[in-house]
Amino acid sequence: MSDEERQDSLADQAAAWIPPWERPAPQRKPAPGAPDSGAEDAPVSSATDTVDELPAAAAPPAADAEAADGETADAGTAGPEPATDGTPEPGPDEDVTTAAVTTAGGAAGSDAGPETAGERGTAGVPKRQPAGRRRVTVAPPPAPELDDAELRGALEAILLVVDEPVSELVLAQVLEQKPERIGPVLDDIAAGYTAAGHGFELRRAAGGWRLYTRPEYAAYVERFVLDGQSVRLTQAALETLAVVAYKQPVTRGRVSAIRGVNCDGVLRTLVSRGLVEECGAEPDSGAFLYRTTTMFLEKLGLDSVADLPPLAPFLPDDVEELADATR
Repeated sequence: MSDEERQDSLADQAAAWIPPWERPAPQRKPAPGAPDSGAEDAPVSSATDTVDELPAAAAPPAADAEAADGETADAGTAGPEPATDGTPEPGPDEDVTTAAVTTAGGAAGSDAGPETAGERGTAGVPKRQPAGRRRVTVAPPPAPELDDAELRGALEAILLVVDEPVSELVLAQVLEQKPERIGPVLDDIAAGYTAAGHGFELRRAAGGWRLYTRPEYAAYVERFVLDGQSVRLTQAALETLAVVAYKQPVTRGRVSAIRGVNCDGVLRTLVSRGLVEECGAEPDSGAFLYRTTTMFLEKLGLDSVADLPPLAPFLPDDVEELADATR
């Protein structure tokens, strides 16, 4: 066979070669003894038979039988044969890059098989991040419960240094005791002071508790503390304060009408002393309303305005005659 005939034969073989991914699957032979399913499989020719038959059909008729045998032998030698691992070898004119990619893909798939199977169960699930360390806050141990004698002494010590009435809740928070224990102990202390005849007493004032001197000893206390050292309220200021205390909330004009004189200056003095404060405005006239402050209750030793003494005992007997005379 000449070189030209060999080249033509190789070109025909390359043109007739079918890529592996386009080849039909081989026919499976039924197992011996298995029942016939009744379906006939289509006859499929192998790649080797196709390659072997195509050159013979495409070859031109030759007078020399020896040339035909030579071409057939060459076709059998140069034709692609299935490899032992299932991957066909590329033909002589096949692109080397395509063959390399096909071979590399198969090798990569076989190598990555076990790893992919191992990770198949967790595919698409994000990996859990290691949990950070959490600071565990240890609760402080509960404060020991004081006995009645120690609780009584602690309350007396605190009440001696306060400068304003202190509530039961504040005392319970300071001593770290239950609030329901504070009230009964304070009542017991107040009753003990009264029974013992001390010169001071413990009573409620302005929503809290505070020690006060007894009224029967007020003259001695006044002589010691107040003699020439404090500015006392004038008669006009006391009258105005009394009107505000019993009529609150009340406007400035109402106070002036009750007293019969202008009370603007006196009210400003009471506000500056912290005994009276503004508490809004009257809806109809828009005039400012005034009321007494917590300091007023503290100075008088009262728990609320409801503890003020009634006015009836202090009214004159001829109130009606005075009212008729003013009309």
